[in-house]
Amino acid sequence: MTDKTNSKTPGLSRRSLLKAGFAAGAVAGTAGAARAAGDPLITEIQDWNRYLGDGVQARPYGTPSEYEANVVRRDVEWLTASTESSVNFTPLHELDGIITPNGLCFERHHGGIADINPADHRLMINGLVDSPLVFTMEDLKRFPRENRVYFLECAANSGMEWRGSQLNGCQYTHGMVHCVMYTGVPLKLILEEAGLKTNAKWVMPEGADASAMTRSIPMEKALDDCLVAFKMNGEALRPEQGYPLRLVVPGWEGNMWVKWLRRIEVGDEPWHQREETSKYTDLLENGKARRFTWVMDPKSVITSPSPQAPVSHGKGPMVISGVAWSGNGRIKRVDVSLDGGRNWKTARLDGPSLSKAMHRFYLDIDWDGSDMLIQSRAMDEHGFFQPTKNELRAARGENSIYHNNGIQTWYVKADGMVENVEVS
Repeated sequence: MTDKTNSKTPGLSRRSLLKAGFAAGAVAGTAGAARAAGDPLITEIQDWNRYLGDGVQARPYGTPSEYEANVVRRDVEWLTASTESSVNFTPLHELDGIITPNGLCFERHHGGIADINPADHRLMINGLVDSPLVFTMEDLKRFPRENRVYFLECAANSGMEWRGSQLNGCQYTHGMVHCVMYTGVPLKLILEEAGLKTNAKWVMPEGADASAMTRSIPMEKALDDCLVAFKMNGEALRPEQGYPLRLVVPGWEGNMWVKWLRRIEVGDEPWHQREETSKYTDLLENGKARRFTWVMDPKSVITSPSPQAPVSHGKGPMVISGVAWSGNGRIKRVDVSLDGGRNWKTARLDGPSLSKAMHRFYLDIDWDGSDMLIQSRAMDEHGFFQPTKNELRAARGENSIYHNNGIQTWYVKADGMVENVEVS
């Protein structure tokens, strides 16, 4: 069901608000209007008005305000045996729009962060090619480059929620995802430079870190939209994101986006490496495992309100906000339910709509202060939709860890606090 009552917001301008006096209270709430009449933070000069601040070179590489010190990646200490092979999580509940700041993109490592001098880094192309090649970073930067915005999601994102609600916060349930603009060279151009043999059907990227990460990728994908990237959001890759070079495999599980990329072998069949046999396969109810389940299917989560972003303003206007993404392409629609899936309203998608990138959605409501069970469900341009958790379990059982794109439920209480619950 589509609710069009919130599709338009009456136009508000600074001039009209000033003329209306307390009209601002109609937007922010009557309590805010009352405070505006004699709030000393408005009527009295503050220190930041009185004294000069730092000069232009006080922060040669800018940092967030000290008042945003809580907006950081976080880990779960008991999740893994060591931090060198572990994960931390993007604070989705603190963000807006679709671009993730570089310093907040989640980390997933299998052997810790490799410390590589770009002058010493090399990329080898070998295997079923006409001419095995080795490139320096300077060589690669002479190829034609592209800028593309993509999400990256770990296959294990939401994995702990397979058997029920576990962690209380969308940073922990859904925070193994981010979305940035990558700058790099199409992998197709590099492979063409080496020349492909007629029986070349697969590529195997390899990382330079201690884990020697490797994955098999079919040639069709390698020649389609993969990038060999050296920048994200306009600056060099961060060390934890694969500096100085990583592979970008749009729409496919993050484990395939090999970081610290040092070698690409071309072959005629998949290699069946460690991370595509013992890991990153989906164990089904009958004991068999699905393998090569690369595509990250449509998924969404409400980021606010959520357990780490409770409702602090009481009754009245409320903005429900979240993100959606699909490895198949663009998000076409996101629906939001306030009653655990009984009724649905179509949310408003705002900002860029790019293939295999995050999409931001909003639903503007007038909250009466009653309990809510809020959910979101996404559908992409090809008609693939986000299932309920019961639908997912009916198809694949409860043995899996990876590729959980089931609908998430948050319980919003009358006092504004929010909990992770399951309504299947």
